[in-house]
Amino acid sequence: MSDQNKPGLVQTHANYAAAYAKETIGSVTGSEDWKSSGQADKQEAIDGMKAASQGRDPQTNGYGKAEEMAGKAVGCEGMEDEGAHSKKQ
Repeated sequence: MSDQNKPGLVQTHANYAAAYAKETIGSVTGSEDWKSSGQADKQEAIDGMKAASQGRDPQTNGYGKAEEMAGKAVGCEGMEDEGAHSKKQ
C-alpha cells in the first residue's frame, strides 16, 4: 500500500472513537443494529490503525505527550505507548 493510500493514524483513531460511541449507543438503547455496526466499524478502525502504524517509528514520527494522553483517553494502548516513546514530549 502506498503512503498516499495508507490510512492516517489520527483519522483511524477518530473512526475508532466514533465506532465506540455507536456501539455504546446501541448497547444503551438496545439497538442490535447500532451495536453490531459499531463493533464492525471498530474492527475496521483497528485494522486501519495497524496499517497506519506499520513501519512507523515513534522516535521520529510520534506526537509525544499529546499522543500518549489521547491513547489513554480512548483506551488505545498502542497509541499510548508510541506517544510515551516519542521524542516530541
